[in-house]
Amino acid sequence: MKRLLHTLLAVPVLLASAASFADPEYVSIDMEIDVSKSAEEVWASVGGYCDISEWLGLDCEYTSGDGDMGTVRALLGGRILEIMTAETELSYGYAQPAVEGQYYNLYHGFLEARPVSANSSKLLYTLVLDVSNLADQTAKDADVARRRGMFEGALAAMKEMAEK
Repeated sequence: MKRLLHTLLAVPVLLASAASFADPEYVSIDMEIDVSKSAEEVWASVGGYCDISEWLGLDCEYTSGDGDMGTVRALLGGRILEIMTAETELSYGYAQPAVEGQYYNLYHGFLEARPVSANSSKLLYTLVLDVSNLADQTAKDADVARRRGMFEGALAAMKEMAEK
């Protein structure tokens, strides 16, 4: 009985503590670029799951799978793992798993080649992550700007590769 009473008294404390742990602040970074090729041609040039090594300049290898749903890719010698969580004929999405002992920002990415006409398309890249761990709005804005700059550079590289 005494143990049950202690447990019941602890529940409100645990709930109050859990509520104060996290106040996530999710941001979505939406980017796109026009490409003078069909979406199918663009995707054939840049849509492989490890093609990131070509357009972002990161080493990439599969640690599980073969580039389809559920494939795990390791970037930067395994320092970053990403699991393919969505896939269509002209797109894929991925997530980075939580790492024990590190802040988890729920990082997700989505890359798509979208048809505009028979001979043109758009590449769309969207990132979603939690920036609540950053010190202030200036740090949050700088992080978003850094990521946007890096992936807009990747989109420009993809455009160049696809239009060759």
